[in-house]
Amino acid sequence: MQRQHIPEVQAATRSRQVGWRLALGALLLGLIVALLPHAAQAQGAAIFRGADLALGEQLIREHQCAQCHASRVGGDGSSIFRPAGRVNTAGLLRGMVEQCNATLNFQMFPEEVTAVAAVLNRDHYKFTD
Repeated sequence: MQRQHIPEVQAATRSRQVGWRLALGALLLGLIVALLPHAAQAQGAAIFRGADLALGEQLIREHQCAQCHASRVGGDGSSIFRPAGRVNTAGLLRGMVEQCNATLNFQMFPEEVTAVAAVLNRDHYKFTD
């Protein structure tokens, strides 16, 4: 006799699988950007051009990013920025934001992820072309 899964369990399982795949994809994309020749890295901050900074600020507040980061690293959460050697290009920064988006199932659109990353770049990272 075969076990039958109820639809809710199947949907939850699919959702977790998609989340992990998105997070892995975002991380791989960031690594690819980081490994490109230096000429391509110099243009990395161009990915933030035209980003809606007001939207990024709003999303950071709505998703309570600072509170989550504080719970993970202590203090005000700002020590999560620039972990040793992990985020050293604009592409990796955007990839890390996408990883949070996928892992926490925020369901942000790509332009929203870019907006959040652009705010973080402006306030903390300062990557330039």
